[in-house]
Formats: sequence, C-alpha cells, structure tokens
Amino acid sequence: MPHPSHPDTVRFGIHAGQQNTSFDDYLKLWRTVEDLGFDWASVFDHFLPIQSDPEGPCFDGLTLLSALAAHTSTIRCGVIVVGVTYRNPAILANIATTIDHVSGGRLELGLGGAWYELEHHQYNVPFPGIGRRLDMLDEAIQIVRAMWTEHRATFAGKHFRIEDALCEPKPVQQPHPPLWVGGMGEKKTLRVVARHADGWNTFFMPEDAYRHKLDVLAEHAGAAGRDPADVRKQLVVQAVVGENEKDVADRVRRLAETRRLSEKQVRAQALVGTAEQCAETLGRYVKLGVRDFLIGARPPADVHTLELIARQVAPMVKASM
Repeated sequence: MPHPSHPDTVRFGIHAGQQNTSFDDYLKLWRTVEDLGFDWASVFDHFLPIQSDPEGPCFDGLTLLSALAAHTSTIRCGVIVVGVTYRNPAILANIATTIDHVSGGRLELGLGGAWYELEHHQYNVPFPGIGRRLDMLDEAIQIVRAMWTEHRATFAGKHFRIEDALCEPKPVQQPHPPLWVGGMGEKKTLRVVARHADGWNTFFMPEDAYRHKLDVLAEHAGAAGRDPADVRKQLVVQAVVGENEKDVADRVRRLAETRRLSEKQVRAQALVGTAEQCAETLGRYVKLGVRDFLIGARPPADVHTLELIARQVAPMVKASM
C-alpha cells in the first residue's frame, strides 16, 4: 500500500543544497516557498559544496533540517538523500525521529548509497565500492524502519548489527515517516527501492529513459511481490521558466553565465520554457506516474522561476491529473 502521507496528488517542492549561503538567507528561501504554497523543501546530505568550489561554506543537512522544521509550519521537511556511509543507521533513526517531532510529523527521510569521495577522504570515512555501499543501503533502510516500528529492534546483517535496540519516542507519523531511496542504478538501487522504499527519488531525464527505469523498477517490484504503483515517484528538476520567449532566453543566458555553462548546456540540462510549455512537459511525466516535482533551488535560487511555477505551472499540472 502507498504510504498514508502520500495521497495520489501531485506535489511541487524545492530541493536546495545548503551550500554557499547563510542560515538567514537559507531560512528566507524556505519561508518564501512555504508562503508561495509549495508542498515540500529538502536539504542534501553533504559536508562540502558539490559541483562548486569545495572550499566554500556548507551547513550540515540534518541539524539544519531540524532548525528549518522549527521555523516552518506546513511544508514537508525532506532530506534527499542521507549517505549510508556517514552514520550508523540506528543513530540515524533516532536523529530522524527527533526531526519528525520538531516538525510535528512533516519529515520525509531519503537514503542513498553516497558518492562524494572527497568528503570521505577529508573526514576519514571509509568509502567502499559501489556494490558494497548499496548492500549497506539495503540493510540500513531495514534497520531504520525496524527502529521506528518495533519497541526493541534486532538485526544481524553483513554490514550492520543492532541488538534489542531502543528508539523512543516513536516518530509522530505512523506507521513511520516516509522512507525514500535516491538513485537510478538498475541492478541494485532500483531493487532496494522496489523492496523497501515508500518513494523513489531521481533526476529529471528524457521520457524514453524514464520509461525504461520504470520498467526495471516494475520488474524488481514483481520479484519482491510488490505493486510498483505503491512506490511514489519523484523527480528533481532544474528549471528556467519565463514570462515569454524573450524572458526565457534572457534567463537562460544569465544562468549560463552564473554557472559557467553554455546556453546549449543549460537547455539540455534543465526544463526550459514558458509556464505553459513547462506545464505541458511535466504533465507527460504525471501520466507516467510521477507525483512529486522538486525544483532545484540551490542558492542563489531563481525566485522568479519559483514564483511562476507556484502560481502558473503547478496549478496547470495538478489540473491535468
């Protein structure tokens, strides 16, 4: 069955890695999108900036998420995604439970296999091969769920063990907060999604590529005896939305200069167009089963695009259901 916190409706949110910003500016972003009517905002789980100068500032995701939860009231509070190598999963379950209480039951917890080797090197965190990390992910998500749903949890895996472990109080959300898995690897990641996740997070991609991923997910779900429709689908979308074609072109040019990319690269990597054009594109993904669109809003965020999405794109997409 789908998670009770996931009704079959379309949600829009932001995904904003908390790098190269101040706490006040980042909190302002979250409050802005909450006021605009967005359904979700999420941090990432990195200790150094990514796809940027790694010397820059970067807040810890989970402690920041708890503070943001205390400063907001309606928006879902997500982390996409916690690297499995960084924390013992039983400790993560306790951290997440605390955030669920701070937020009044608005936590969305994502887990993933971790990938940023530089962080592991600097912090002396072991960085095993991808196969082992994904095996760790499979075990970790089972432990987190057990800690949330059993009075005392015991688990003996290859990588993690807990014995008669206590996690009290239990989360506000019942039977537990939604558990997401992020990634798109077909052999292991999507198998973990099919077996254990309430939701699957990945990046926006061409329709044919996404259809293929859905087919792979369905195969894994069938092998696990699960209906793939019970897994909520979520896409992180980089977007440039303008009032008209000229505004779109101007905004693409400015973003290309800011990110040191060519305009062709921006158009290839992002959802680009007027509100009507972007709504039509996203509507096709809704027909494929996508229910969450997280707009990339890493600081400095394009607030104009966020306003157009909230006021024009989102209502049109939701009406297409």
